Amino acid sequence: MPDLTRFAAPGEAPPFSDQTLVDVRAGRAVVLSEPDGAAEPDGVAVARDGELELVVALEARGRGVGTRLVEQALALGGGAAPRLAWAHGDHPAARAIATRLGWAATRTLLQLRAPVPTVGADQGLPSGYALAAFRAGSASAPSTDESDWLALNATAFAHHPEQGSMTLDDLRAREAEGWFDGDDLLLLRDAAGDLAGSCWLKVEGGIGEFYAVAVRPDLQGRGLGGVLMRAGTARLLGRDLQAQALYVEGDNEPALALYRRSGFTQHAIDVQYAAP
Repeated sequence: MPDLTRFAAPGEAPPFSDQTLVDVRAGRAVVLSEPDGAAEPDGVAVARDGELELVVALEARGRGVGTRLVEQALALGGGAAPRLAWAHGDHPAARAIATRLGWAATRTLLQLRAPVPTVGADQGLPSGYALAAFRAGSASAPSTDESDWLALNATAFAHHPEQGSMTLDDLRAREAEGWFDGDDLLLLRDAAGDLAGSCWLKVEGGIGEFYAVAVRPDLQGRGLGGVLMRAGTARLLGRDLQAQALYVEGDNEPALALYRRSGFTQHAIDVQYAAP
């Protein structure tokens, strides 16, 4: 199996999503390399759930490696051939391949960034609500926090094709990552103890990412998203970070408005292409 992490280039968007890496490790994805079978290939593609992601090493770009990887992926049998493809960072070479294939851009995912404040703001926690850190369960059974978070995530992101479908195995895989810290997954509970929202931070490589911010659908529009954002920012203070970051769908205007009010501006863009 090629080392997928060695293709990450400074200043570029990560070539593979976290869920793709989880599925590769779990054997739920098809991994292709160019040249095929090489110990240190010039490029790698991953096909999973009808989607394609690929990366070409910096020194091998401009030699048709990406095109050959796409051709390999489209030739997969058994229903594994992808119908969607991600261009992380909206790279011009990816756009060129999509144009040749007649694939159309159908979705954008924006990465926003903002400076980490030097002074914390009043979180404005509403009366009756409490914030607490996430606690994982045992190997044999999920914790209440895990079960509650998965239920919240599924309802808050029911419209989201990746985030809303997370399973306990997916969550546990992230808990096993070196960047995971339960204290960076903040849970907001109401007076009855029910989970009202959450703010999950991923701190890695000098960036504090708002990995997932969720508010229970029946409580949306009450300012709890702002409460969670301020609580997350407070967790990032004093950690010598370059910036805070988050990803948001390009057409999610309510979320974009919230994040812009919080000082975030566009840093990068991922584009999803669909086959005709």
